[in-house]
Amino acid sequence: MIHLKELIAKKPVIAWALFLGTIGIGVGAGLLLSSITTRKAEAEFAYMTPNKISETEPRNEVWGANFPREFESYYQTQDTSFKSKYNGNKPIDMLAVDPRLVVLWAGYAFSKEYKQGRGHYYAVEDVRNVLRTGAPNDTNPGPQPGTCWTCKSPDVPRLMAKMGAKEFYHKKWSELGPEVVNSIGCADCHDAKTMALRITRPALVEAYQNMGKDITKATHQEMRSLVCAQCHVEYYFQGKEKYLVFPWTNGFTVENMEAYYDSVGHTDWVHSLSKTPMLKAQHPDFEIFKMGIHAERGLSCADCHMPYRSEGGQKFTDHHIQSPLNNVANSCQVCHREEATTLIKNVNDRQDKIIENRDRLEVALVKAHVEAKAAWDKGIDSVTMAPILQLIRKAQWRWDFVAASHGASFHAPVETSRIIGDGIQLAQEARVHLARILTKLGIEEVAYPDIGDKDKAQKFIGLDIPKLNAEKQVFLNTVVPQWLSKAKAREAGY
Repeated sequence: MIHLKELIAKKPVIAWALFLGTIGIGVGAGLLLSSITTRKAEAEFAYMTPNKISETEPRNEVWGANFPREFESYYQTQDTSFKSKYNGNKPIDMLAVDPRLVVLWAGYAFSKEYKQGRGHYYAVEDVRNVLRTGAPNDTNPGPQPGTCWTCKSPDVPRLMAKMGAKEFYHKKWSELGPEVVNSIGCADCHDAKTMALRITRPALVEAYQNMGKDITKATHQEMRSLVCAQCHVEYYFQGKEKYLVFPWTNGFTVENMEAYYDSVGHTDWVHSLSKTPMLKAQHPDFEIFKMGIHAERGLSCADCHMPYRSEGGQKFTDHHIQSPLNNVANSCQVCHREEATTLIKNVNDRQDKIIENRDRLEVALVKAHVEAKAAWDKGIDSVTMAPILQLIRKAQWRWDFVAASHGASFHAPVETSRIIGDGIQLAQEARVHLARILTKLGIEEVAYPDIGDKDKAQKFIGLDIPKLNAEKQVFLNTVVPQWLSKAKAREAGY
């Protein structure tokens, strides 16, 4: 047996190999130890709390001092550069893209302005700027109630704690303007002491109670969707108090909510052309998501829109809330092994097919509204028109339930297709009845309007947009600066 000493004497290169190997092991061990120490320090730092946060602290910057990674990723919602095939976070003028919407919402504020939403960072700014909130001033409080602020700001839980939800809803939107200045953020979803997810909007709690469920029994995974369901849902303003209610008593489907609205006699507005008592869907994102395969498999909203990230020694939720199509690697490909281009094509294919049929339903509805107006202009009686208006109401509710939802054709393509199909059938049934009535009235051909662009469509339904824009600009230049000045003075006293 040859001893190591003899082997080295015969082959000195072995000594060098052992020497260098020993140094390599030492350096590697040192680097590993350094990495472990650094990651531990980073993890400890991640949970340091230099700021003591009050239960209703609305300022995201105060929370951000304690949770810099989440805060920095949240502020990426300022970015409006992403555009998918149909949506994204660019401020798209949807009435310009699809002027038929103007006629479908004739007599309702959405016919004035409807834009694709930007990121959460802009929630307060966008609701101030939109024509739907009017141009309030000292003599005119504007058309909207305080309820319209509910989903826009962490100032809302602060105000509700102070005055109660009922009083908050009942105030005018303009009255709360100086108080609501911080955009959607930390206090909307998190407990200040434990960072646990929490529900801050009473409407969601009340909706679960009305369904006989206890939301406090929700799991952490369920909460990762429920905090989104505080806002991304269908809702309406109940009674003179404008109390916020989710119509879930009968369930989540389009028919369940329609039955609820019919049972309480709710109408959002009366269509200015057809005189139909209309329902306006808001954004039933949570409800439609619940009907899809991802919810069935146990995923939450946050799994796809706020996936986990790791930096240093910390795993955290990415608060850059965005479309998964702009983050395929961290969202979709955690589960799906296909190439990103294939996954995006799958989404686009579903969107293409559903939007094709959705557009057919829009065309039928526009014609039904115009044909109904022609019948009214000829002196038709309300008894004859009542069943036809009910068909139009049902058909447009189904269209709007899909059109108003973010990502419906991805979240639940089968259910979405079913809803659109039902809508087409109802709209065509209404038009068949109208055709018979128009023939009896001696109307051989209805003159359909030229609504080839937004301006033409808005003029057709009688909107004076230049006047509305001028009034809005005065509001933005004079009233909003006063709101911001008052808010700055108030927050300086914190």
